[in-house]
Parts: sequence; C-alpha cells; structure tokens
Amino acid sequence: MHGVRRRLAEAQAELAGLPLWNVELPWPCSNADYEDRMRTVWNRAADSGVTHIAFGDLFLEDIRAYREKQLEGTGLEPLFPLWKLPTPALAREMIASGLRAKITCVDSRQLSPEFAGRDFDEALLNELPALADPCGENGEFHTFVFASPDWASPLEIVQGETIEREGFFYTDFATRIFA
Repeated sequence: MHGVRRRLAEAQAELAGLPLWNVELPWPCSNADYEDRMRTVWNRAADSGVTHIAFGDLFLEDIRAYREKQLEGTGLEPLFPLWKLPTPALAREMIASGLRAKITCVDSRQLSPEFAGRDFDEALLNELPALADPCGENGEFHTFVFASPDWASPLEIVQGETIEREGFFYTDFATRIFA
C-alpha cells in the first residue's frame, strides 16, 4: 500500500537494528486473508516472547479500535506512543530531529499527484492544502524514512519513475545497490 520495495524495508530495519518479519499477501488480498496472515504473525510474536506491539496511529479512533480488536486474545498489548499528539507540531518535530523521508504514495482524491516523490520537509508542509493532515494520517500520502537521527548513516536511495494505479500515484525508490 505504501509502494515501497521490500529491499528498502529490509535495509531500513537493518539500519534501525530491528528484526523484520515479512508477511506475504496475495493480490488481490481480501480483508479476511489479511487478517488470517496477520493472526499468524501475532501468534508467532507471542510464541517468541514478544509482549507488546507498537503502532504509529495518531488520531483515527476506528483504526485504533480495529488494531485493538485484532490483538484481543493474542497476549500482545497494543501500544500507541504517538496517540493524540498534535500532527502539525509532530511533523515539524520529526523534521527538526533529523528524520528524512520521501513521499512514496499520494491519494489523488486528497492531494495533488505532484507531491509524489517529494521530500517530507518544511517546504512540503507549507504547501499542503489546509485540509491535508501534515502526517498523512487520513491517507493523503505515505512516506519512506531513509535517514533517522538514531541510525549510524542514512540509506542511500535513488528516485525512479512515478506511476498511477487506481487513483494513487506511486514513486519508485531503490537503494543505490539496485539502481
């Protein structure tokens, strides 16, 4: 849904020093199939000694309730460390901290396709329409973080083409290794 290559997610996890468990999803993927596959991962996590799962949700009550329902009975406690933080301040705080990201996907019903591929920076925040959430919480856009103040070095990426699929504009990024 974010339009990010698997290799980028793997490299991101390596730089963050975190394990990554890929979940293969069929295309198309029904919600029932998605939930079955995620239930398998939740069970694996619990069996491996994981006790909590953190989500980056900000303010959508229905999404939070859905995640809480999905974890019921798994022994895993959902955490929402960013919950209800004001998103204009949060977006600027992330940028000021040294986090660097690219816009990988834009929902053209909510945001101009020209935002696809852009840096997530102050200029972008200043150009967002008034109704757009600066963190993309309503699905206006998705990002890929390629540099974090917690990482030893940034992930070197190259930007590819932007394509449209079903009203969404995806910009392809790759590591320099695969460029």
